[in-house]
Amino acid sequence: MIFPGAIIDTPNFFVGSVPIFGELILAPMDGFTDSPFRILCRQLGSAMSYTEFVNVDEVAFSRNPESSANLKLRFSERERPIAFQIYGHLEDRLVETARRLQDRGPDIIDINLGCSIRKIAERGAGAGMLKDPAKIGRLFAKLSAQLKIPVSAKIRLGWDERRRNYLEVARALEENGCRLIAVHARTKDQAFAGPVDWDAIAEIKQRVRIPVLGNGNVRTVADIDVMKRQTGCDGVMIGRAAIGHPWIFSRKDKEQVPVEECVRMARRHLELMIELYGPRLGPVIFRKDAVRYVHHWIGVGEYRNRLVRCSSADEYDAVFSEISSEPRMRPENLRPNSSVDSTPIG
Repeated sequence: MIFPGAIIDTPNFFVGSVPIFGELILAPMDGFTDSPFRILCRQLGSAMSYTEFVNVDEVAFSRNPESSANLKLRFSERERPIAFQIYGHLEDRLVETARRLQDRGPDIIDINLGCSIRKIAERGAGAGMLKDPAKIGRLFAKLSAQLKIPVSAKIRLGWDERRRNYLEVARALEENGCRLIAVHARTKDQAFAGPVDWDAIAEIKQRVRIPVLGNGNVRTVADIDVMKRQTGCDGVMIGRAAIGHPWIFSRKDKEQVPVEECVRMARRHLELMIELYGPRLGPVIFRKDAVRYVHHWIGVGEYRNRLVRCSSADEYDAVFSEISSEPRMRPENLRPNSSVDSTPIG
């Protein structure tokens, strides 16, 4: 078991020449895994960091350092090793953008081949690229030849149940220089609903020699161990279960974290949001995160509307102080199935 702050002498695996110390990794999630949240998860045991995915067109045409794309790519040294995740459908633009982005100092460039959002996938980006393994092979051949840092990919099992071509995609990736594959164990058509197929992750792991990360429906500490045993994956990538619960990277389930600790972490998260986004925008963006730290407690409902209207650190502080002293916020009062989150991300 790996504890935050522990000194680990031997890497669990390498991404190219980049050593990864640990087996639990925060998944990239649009709208959630910005630098403040990545810092917290990294401190609690996430072994590496991925930025939110960034459209190469935004990077190519944005000259504003405060643009959405550029804010997504900001990172702290505390987050290393860090992968910049990008997406697009034009091979040459992906390669050129990746070449320019490596000058910003990431350790890895990751290509998103798994986004199932319709407006992205149906124009050939994200999971849309899974339809054409030959194109994926060409892209990664160019990337591996032209980048000075390793390139990796996050994929799904295929476009739909009739086109589950994950082995062909994995082969195209490995043969053309990809150094790590993260696998979400659903198809594009499934999005984030329906059963996951962890056996498919095991198949990929058996066929390739590069590291494989398993992703999909890991909600508890027990799930981590089951996925590791069932798939043999090198690491477990955790998405939705980490929102409002970064302690999962310390191998703690929600019922093991007292409400006082939830509130303390929420306050620290808010501080980091204000540092990145400023005192006006930071508290507003934090609303979606604030509720997640306490939503699993019975009795929190009456505070929800207040949290999503907070616009300053002082307003949050007042609500969190009340929550901390609320007698119903105790382990015996966790909501049933509180580890289940239907948020369509991750």
